[in-house]
Amino acid sequence: MLVHSAAARRILWAVFFLLVLPLFALPFLVVLTASFADRWSGVLPSAFTAAHYADIGHGESLNSLLTSLVTAAVASLAALTSGTWAALAARRLGPRLRRVIDGLFMLPLAVPSVVVGLALLVAFSAPPLLLNGTRTIVILAHTVLVTAFAYQSVRAAVARLDPALEQSAAGLGARPARVLWRVTLPLLLPSLGAALGLCFALSMGELSATMMLYPPDWLPLPVRIFATTDRGALFTGAALAVALMASTLVVLIGTARLRTRASYR
Repeated sequence: MLVHSAAARRILWAVFFLLVLPLFALPFLVVLTASFADRWSGVLPSAFTAAHYADIGHGESLNSLLTSLVTAAVASLAALTSGTWAALAARRLGPRLRRVIDGLFMLPLAVPSVVVGLALLVAFSAPPLLLNGTRTIVILAHTVLVTAFAYQSVRAAVARLDPALEQSAAGLGARPARVLWRVTLPLLLPSLGAALGLCFALSMGELSATMMLYPPDWLPLPVRIFATTDRGALFTGAALAVALMASTLVVLIGTARLRTRASYR
């Protein structure tokens, strides 16, 4: 260890917990506690209930959760596909064109998501590309916002690939499509899994652009949480937030296991 003194290590651990608990753990504990609260007038709730979770299993809350899951799944897969394609194509380009591709795909990171939502709203509000008020524009906005993260992750993985492996496969007579399918993509699987999980988590929590674009029949869960808490139903909103975190965590654990299996292949 870098710190050899036991007293110094204890001080560092104390500083670590003093920083981590208030900044990271405590907000989640407060939301979790509020989701079970019936009344809260002091430091802790004065009465507890599980009724806030009873509404999540049916009705509009369940529809919002399914809407978020479908939106995040479709947007993540679309972002991963386009980001992977761009990352693989960019490595065969010259330095100037590669910088152009990097700039185009990283641009959404430099623009606030509400600006992306406004841009899509203006761009697709008139024929022939009339998407305003449809589910497609919500999924498109999520795809635009998370593609930068997929591109960045895959781009870094592609840069670490050993070109000798692909050259060996090509030298043995494999066509480019076969080299891509049997050599390149399997080597990228761990990074693809990580990128997919990151895109999914970001899409599940996206609110700003979604608020500008969602139609009445496609209401993602973050928008419902905002509307619920805005009406003053804080405990119900906390239960919805816990459901959002739990569903995202389940998917992240699943992608992490797939990534682990892929790394051992």
